[in-house]
Amino acid sequence: MDFLKVENLCKVYGRGENQVTALDHVNLTIGKGEFTAIIGSSGSGKSTLLHAIAGVDVPTDGKIFLDGQDVYAKSNEKLAVFRRRQVGLIYQFHNLIPTLNVVENITLPILMDRRKVNEERLNDLLDLLGLQDRKNHLPNQLSGGQQQRAAIGRALMNAPAVMLADEPTGSLDSRNGKEIIHLLKESHKKYRQTLIIVTHDENIALQADRIITISDGRVVRDERQVGSS
Repeated sequence: MDFLKVENLCKVYGRGENQVTALDHVNLTIGKGEFTAIIGSSGSGKSTLLHAIAGVDVPTDGKIFLDGQDVYAKSNEKLAVFRRRQVGLIYQFHNLIPTLNVVENITLPILMDRRKVNEERLNDLLDLLGLQDRKNHLPNQLSGGQQQRAAIGRALMNAPAVMLADEPTGSLDSRNGKEIIHLLKESHKKYRQTLIIVTHDENIALQADRIITISDGRVVRDERQVGSS
């Protein structure tokens, strides 16, 4: 069974003369553990698609099934819990809480669920992200790359089934950008998660198992990579 299934997905903003169609009957399936890049020009609808998959941007029409669950058939409360536990979402900007240190930011999804922090997983993530010596630092005491690493840790802390990254290197320099993509690929392999990245960067897209191109709210190309790593 396909891990992710998108059926006739539509998203329309505004009304009348101001109406804009961001997604126009999108259909696609993604297998469990697949690394997929979604590319397209600005305004093509790729970020809207990612946010709809994440459960944060309600579609106008159509359905999304994630691991067999109809995402938008859930109540608002159940959808919020689903997002926290099953979806790891990374934005271009880290969105860390400035008054919380690295560990507090990373464990925030667990604490919001009123669950006990898995200390072994936390330490494993701090090692993977190279943040052990920064775990008590506040965001303003970190470099841009370290802040984005902490954001990745927060997204990974709940062991989500799918990781969704929206231009995760967009606000970073080339060196830090490469490190972030390396970390995402490492976590993808280590935790066997489905990874979907929206990017403008061709070099990032070429590292994926599959490249989906979006134009004017539609899937116009779907290519599987040979020998990607």
